[in-house]
Amino acid sequence: MGAAADFNIWWGLLGLLPLLVYVILVFRDVDPLPVTVLCVVIGAIITGQDLVSFGNVMSKAMGSFLALVGLIIMLGRGLGEVLTETKVSHTLVHKIIYGIGVDTENKAMLGMILSCLVVVGLLGTMAGGNAILAPIILPIAAAAGLSRSTVGVLFQACGEEALILGPFTPPVITLLGLTHTNYGEMLLTVALPIAAVTLITTWIVVHRIQKATKDTNAYEIPENVNQFVPTKRQTNTSMLFILAFIVAVVYGIIAKAGTSYVIVVMLGLSLIVGVAGGLSFDRIFKLIVKGMAGNVGLFILFVFLDPFMNFIEQAGGFKALSLILQPLVNLGGKPFVAIIGGLTGAFGLTGATVAVLKMLNDMFGNLVVQYGVTMAAWSVGLVVATRVANFVYPGSNMFSSMGFAESKDIKSMIKNGVIVAIAQICFLVVYAYMFS
Repeated sequence: MGAAADFNIWWGLLGLLPLLVYVILVFRDVDPLPVTVLCVVIGAIITGQDLVSFGNVMSKAMGSFLALVGLIIMLGRGLGEVLTETKVSHTLVHKIIYGIGVDTENKAMLGMILSCLVVVGLLGTMAGGNAILAPIILPIAAAAGLSRSTVGVLFQACGEEALILGPFTPPVITLLGLTHTNYGEMLLTVALPIAAVTLITTWIVVHRIQKATKDTNAYEIPENVNQFVPTKRQTNTSMLFILAFIVAVVYGIIAKAGTSYVIVVMLGLSLIVGVAGGLSFDRIFKLIVKGMAGNVGLFILFVFLDPFMNFIEQAGGFKALSLILQPLVNLGGKPFVAIIGGLTGAFGLTGATVAVLKMLNDMFGNLVVQYGVTMAAWSVGLVVATRVANFVYPGSNMFSSMGFAESKDIKSMIKNGVIVAIAQICFLVVYAYMFS
């Protein structure tokens, strides 16, 4: 009681200055890496760090959970390079598309949805997955009569949800680490319900978009479209990849493997696919390094995120915020913790998904424990926070999806995004009151 009484809430609020600077600058489209470094420096000054103690803090950050996530993301991109080089990603898309048989608009949409969910979910990167999908999907979409607007909306909606369904995607790895739940439980109680709400809503909205843009934003169908046809070796390598992937996931679940297990999986799958696809060891590792090099900046960002959050915590920023939000939570009760957390992330924070998840968990973690909120309800709040933000703000995910679809129709993207966001928030409110 004495400790709480002695706490100066105004000094605590000063500890939130790095977070305030972060939000303002990132919303002004400043690159998150230099912003994060600046905020770490501000936090170090507020907490009275000297050069020696600051060096110790950064050394400790290299072994933090976020640094591990950053390494996994780099390895995932390395695996993506191997999958692309061996044409495994292309083969998976081809099998999905032609396994359905594309002869109607609905079948083309369904094939695209499944392809996006599988490839983005496997690679763990929305931009990377859609980059692989686009050259194969666009000729098929054109032949089926899908508009550019429709394809752009589906690229984003499916890509966003694939990132919360794939077992080794950065948001999923982070969520499991923060909430200490297992993948199976998270998938059944959190990811699948949110994905279902999103995809059902998008399916309804995109049909209206397709009807409105079918003639005004159509693709030009080339006379001779050279479509990718997998060879026998590429098909066999893809089947081996799927088998190895399933074995790795099942073993991880049975062995209750931690986050570090993903490192072994990524490297193992890269070697298995590379060798089966006819690549030399030298070529495999060059591809892994090439992929990892593309995410070095993200890794550095994650290393700096750990002291960023710790300095705010040390300065009493999150404690002050909890005390301010306490009356709101008291009015709404236990379910309000998950709801306020979700809305804060959706409309109050922006930046890398992993960073936002970490921020929200640090900001509301004490309230979650204090009120005994279930991890399922809190996980839904965290996921909805990051999905809504990506759907309502015209950010990189939205514009990259339009780019891959060769569309300039931002109106359709925002239209679907706002309706999906409303559906997700309604789901969060209902879920919080039913399962908190």
